[in-house]
Amino acid sequence: MGDGASEGHQRSLAAPLIFFVVIAFQFASHWIDQFKKSGDNGKEIQLRGEIKQLLKEANSLSQPSTYAQAAKLKRQAAAKERELAKCHNLHDKDTALYSNVLLVSKVLTYLILLIWFWSAPVASISQQLVQPFGRLLSWRTGGVQNNNIMVGIIPWLVVCCRVSRFICRLTYGK
Repeated sequence: MGDGASEGHQRSLAAPLIFFVVIAFQFASHWIDQFKKSGDNGKEIQLRGEIKQLLKEANSLSQPSTYAQAAKLKRQAAAKERELAKCHNLHDKDTALYSNVLLVSKVLTYLILLIWFWSAPVASISQQLVQPFGRLLSWRTGGVQNNNIMVGIIPWLVVCCRVSRFICRLTYGK
């Protein structure tokens, strides 16, 4: 009795645990995308304002006697533009690093879940609820037991990924 009850309890916790892992990866991916899009931090906004101001001042100096001063302001603006480009490159490298770490973590986690639950069912659902899709959901798990479809890891991961994307879109309105 201990082994069967333990297996049932483990199965009942596996499906929600896997779902929460998948949704956590989905939200992390969304946060990284938002970080990519929010490239304008305070320093970059300040630099853009300074560049605009320097160019405006340089353009207002159009007399031959103020040419040297205008050239100096344009060089300062060019230096600020290089600094701004450096900030953008640093931001791009950070987001690429975060994206790569997230991708590697996601792949490793999914592989571990696939190996762990390859031939064991993740959940059981009443056969009547999933009538036309029973065989598809029970792939690699043995099919039907006690009028319940045993859900395999691959179909469960697919369903979790789709549902988590939907939840993320609802949450952030994307």
